Amino acid sequence: MVSSPNSPRTFIRLSPRDNVIVALQNLSAGQRITVDGQTVEVAEAVPPGHKVAICRVEEGQPILKFGWPIGVASRRISVGQHVHTHNVRCDHRVDPENIATEIPAPPPPVPGATFRGYVRPGGRVGTRNYLAIISNVNCSASVARMIANRFDAQALSPYPNIDGVISFRHEGGCAMKWRGSRHEMLTRVLGGLARHPNIGGYLLVGLGCEQGTLDHLIENQRLYAIGETEAGQAPAAGQPSRVPALTIQGSGGTMATVERGVEIVARMLPQVNAVERTEVPASHLILGTECGGSDGYSGITANPALGVAADLLVACGGTVILSETSEIYGAEHLLTRRARNRQVGEKLLERIAWWQQYCANYGEEFDNNPSVGNKAGGLTTITEKSLGAVYKGGTTTLEAVYEYAEPIDARGFVVMDTPGFDPASVTGMVAGGANLIAFTTGRGSCFGYKPVPSFKIASNTALYQRLPDDMDFNAGVVVEGRSIQDVGRDIFNALLEVASGRQTCSERLGIGDEEFVPWLVGPVL
Repeated sequence: MVSSPNSPRTFIRLSPRDNVIVALQNLSAGQRITVDGQTVEVAEAVPPGHKVAICRVEEGQPILKFGWPIGVASRRISVGQHVHTHNVRCDHRVDPENIATEIPAPPPPVPGATFRGYVRPGGRVGTRNYLAIISNVNCSASVARMIANRFDAQALSPYPNIDGVISFRHEGGCAMKWRGSRHEMLTRVLGGLARHPNIGGYLLVGLGCEQGTLDHLIENQRLYAIGETEAGQAPAAGQPSRVPALTIQGSGGTMATVERGVEIVARMLPQVNAVERTEVPASHLILGTECGGSDGYSGITANPALGVAADLLVACGGTVILSETSEIYGAEHLLTRRARNRQVGEKLLERIAWWQQYCANYGEEFDNNPSVGNKAGGLTTITEKSLGAVYKGGTTTLEAVYEYAEPIDARGFVVMDTPGFDPASVTGMVAGGANLIAFTTGRGSCFGYKPVPSFKIASNTALYQRLPDDMDFNAGVVVEGRSIQDVGRDIFNALLEVASGRQTCSERLGIGDEEFVPWLVGPVL
């Protein structure tokens, strides 16, 4: 990272190859700054996080940031001019050739890192201990909510090891093709949630006539009841299930189902509460990484610092998930080059090709992802946004690529195909097994999630100070002089504390009941 010699720091140049610098403070028209011995006069007011040209760029020539093209000039750009959407366009081309050409050496092991978690039958480890009421169709969503609402803080006071009773509700479950894309995706999500190590017990609730039946969910996902192990305990085909499940039509209506559900949950509480935290290796962590409300600082501070923490977790034998395929596009070459083998790299490119076609079917442009807030924060193209976003995953070998909500069974750094919409993306990672979420933000996302804690990392100090009740960590200290390595180690240590039970800001605020949003692709019939 090539930084400004000016004091206080007014800008940063991220690579010697770059033909732009990033403002760290408001720059005014006529202000002179020195970049590697060259005096640049700022031509117009430029806000923090935005870019300034440090050499002339002709129309069609690349704009370089992070040492890589983030787009091309849509018209001539003079020295000192603001570089943004008014004079830059996206011009990304996928490279199908350079796959598995730069596989990094394994990181040196990091011994001794531990956290205190809930060990489940089968050996998986939770970071929280919830009891879940899972609705398999929207028609039973209200009943699921009513059951969960009976178990407020006062009702749970005799059970100190239970973090809560929560309902999981969604828009789907019917009016879909049997075993079509919507059905398969929802089944994976609900099955992954029921099996999740942060769920100590669960109750399934349906209507009774829906397309996505409870029987199919239980059989397809081989669900098992509380206290059973994952190995061979699920019922064989045609055998009655011991999984607690109710249908409204089969239970006598809404209130009868609620009362039966309350009885079932009440009987489960002592067993769920009996599990206590024990010290386990950090290798049991599956960290889902997410960014929302990104700005021009995100790829400079929060994301690379989180990447350092990700590398440390991989070195401990843990797993790190990079998600949001729509925000990998433009930087996929940085991942395919370090794929474990050609098959892994090609699977990532296949998912990107799927997204391009998916967007085209609806008249959308895959390279038009940056939001209004992203652009206001200084991000110009999807390539620029993605180049900063992929830093979250660290620098280790890409071991596997998963479709949405598939169970994560690989160790190390992996990618899951998810949309960029934060609730849907995190829902997929959690269904896949993520037991911890690290969420970077520059504009100020106030995201939280249950049953998995979401640790929010501010990309800049102003945000951290502006939203003190929502931000868990300030990565803005990177531009104030602290090294990315030091900040990344601090994030890693903080994540271990959160995994051990330290509440995040969103948990203290009670956020997370409404963020369960399965991504369902396909027609509603």
